[in-house]
Amino acid sequence: MKILVVDDELVSRKKMETILEKFGQCTGVATGLQALTHFSKALKKGKGFNLVTLDISLPDMEGTEVLSRLRGIEQQENIREDGKVKVLMVTSHADQETVLLSIVAGCDDYIIKPFSKETMEEKIRKIGF
Repeated sequence: MKILVVDDELVSRKKMETILEKFGQCTGVATGLQALTHFSKALKKGKGFNLVTLDISLPDMEGTEVLSRLRGIEQQENIREDGKVKVLMVTSHADQETVLLSIVAGCDDYIIKPFSKETMEEKIRKIGF
């Protein structure tokens, strides 16, 4: 499994990579633009990501915007529904509006910081891995 970890905080990104490396190969990036670039290049090579963990608060754009653009790239590349990347939004904001925006943008689930290794593993299994 290929995993893209998007988080501008180095410690959070490394923690996520450490937890997820047992599930597959992780690539970590710090910005939304980097995420979009890596995601698009991987799809064009025929080696798309299976999972993206996406922080809601990024320095260059909101995570929900990144997610909308990821879904747009999939649509342009004619990715079938069953072939779309699973997206787990990561946020320190548990308010209803943030969660709703993430769901509307197309996430598969979300996790609230701080989280434990066990909680993350449970979420990964819940979305099908």
